[in-house]
Amino acid sequence: MPVPHSLSAHALALATAAALTLALPAPVLAAPAAAATTGKTGTANTKGLPSTNLPWISAASDAEIDAAFARAAAQKKPVLMYWGASWCPPCNQLKATLFNRQDFATLSQHFVAVHVDGDRPGAQRVSTRFKVSGYPTVVLFTPDRQEITRLPGEVDAAQVMAVLLGGLNGGRPAQAVLADALAGKPLAAADWRVLAFYSWETSESSLVPKAETAPTLARLAAAHAALPSADGDTTTRLWLKALAASDDAPAAKALKPDAALRQRVQQVLGSTALVRAHMDIVGGSAPDLVRVLEPEAGPARDALVAQFDAALVKLQADATLSRNDRMSALYSRVMLARLALPKDAVQVQLPAALTADVRQIVAAADREIRDGYERQAVITFGAAALARTGLWAESEALLKGNLARSHSPYYLMSQLAGNYRRLGRNAEALQWYEQSYDKAVGPATRVQWGAGYVNALIDLAPTETARIEKAVASLLAEAAKDTAAFEGRSARSYKRVADKLASWNTDGSKSPVLTRLQRQLDGICSKVDAADGQRATCQALLKPAEGKPA
Repeated sequence: MPVPHSLSAHALALATAAALTLALPAPVLAAPAAAATTGKTGTANTKGLPSTNLPWISAASDAEIDAAFARAAAQKKPVLMYWGASWCPPCNQLKATLFNRQDFATLSQHFVAVHVDGDRPGAQRVSTRFKVSGYPTVVLFTPDRQEITRLPGEVDAAQVMAVLLGGLNGGRPAQAVLADALAGKPLAAADWRVLAFYSWETSESSLVPKAETAPTLARLAAAHAALPSADGDTTTRLWLKALAASDDAPAAKALKPDAALRQRVQQVLGSTALVRAHMDIVGGSAPDLVRVLEPEAGPARDALVAQFDAALVKLQADATLSRNDRMSALYSRVMLARLALPKDAVQVQLPAALTADVRQIVAAADREIRDGYERQAVITFGAAALARTGLWAESEALLKGNLARSHSPYYLMSQLAGNYRRLGRNAEALQWYEQSYDKAVGPATRVQWGAGYVNALIDLAPTETARIEKAVASLLAEAAKDTAAFEGRSARSYKRVADKLASWNTDGSKSPVLTRLQRQLDGICSKVDAADGQRATCQALLKPAEGKPA
């Protein structure tokens, strides 16, 4: 499972919020300047809503979504749509630090809050409709369904509040703002902030294709820097985002940093205030930034790693940040220390001071956290930090010790499976993969976890044909439990399994198994609605490609 990164820029957010609040109606002016960042109960609420302090509308079907937008149109309010899942660590971070804030609840008077639980039957169709896939995704829409902005879930709650306030204060659709910016038309400072803080990582091509993200951000940064009244922090944020996006961009689209850009990064790292203002990028993307700025190992990279590490140490110790933010800084330190090692190195020895920090900070989190949402976010992150530091036994103990304390223990089980797999303990890995699938809850999650189990079986025990066939048959049967089983995340999970089965049957020796599975799938596909394309997706899964063995 992916490890979440969640960092912040609190001071800038408060200043921005203060300026933007002036345009909002009186009730928002009365909102408190600060709010608690942890829940009272320490457990997920019984209704499964993101929080209990505002009237969330739970929606998963087209009819429910349409009704929510109809209400927004009647009330002349925008729609805030939150797409998440109960197990998702960064989703739990949002619940622990944003959704339970009193000022967020007060601000909700000015929008219609819609919660789309990715595990409700039919919910994956909503993801296709609104071009979302990653958890969490938070989007602000106009009542006529134009996207104003995607809120960055990886930054501090106060920062998100500032971006949300900007969107509510007459924010224009993000696509129109981007088009004007690229065309050289004048933009308000608030529009530039929307672009700088837009969640490009979860945009799913709603603004630009993924491959175009880095060059687009670079164009925006250069355009903003050329303005007579350019805000330096906005320019810097755009450049940093362009650099981070370049790490996994196609070579032709990746940003090639020049001396001026390198100097800008040096200025950020040399300033505690600037590191704090851009800490979601500096902390969450430090290894990416280093790889782009210094692609080759050597003294220059070592010096840059040392500078980033010093900045991250400050963030790690910043008590004004959430615990998850500090854990993210710690995790980035670990990943920076691993840059000189083979990517998949298992038995590693990192600097003693860093290893001691990992042990101490993770142990403190396990000992002190009382909120269930915060625990799901932080402990899973801490276990990953321990593992990547080479402290495998301690990661294992942490995860096992938290199984009974987690509202979604199957996520921790999948981490245990991943740990054992990296250690070469394949039998134990498969036991945990199987158990995590068995305990998983919700149609989309069961498909995702089941796909993980099947893929691990084929990789780690390819000769256990009967076990593999049984697991795939079970996974296919899950499709009958969801009206959107061949949409969104679920469709992608089934496609991964189909591809894995095809590679398993390269020599044609497993064709009888695939034939039996195809017959089972045919029966499922015949009952799937053909109107929305799901039946075609279903029917294409196990069919061999031209020229391949049947």
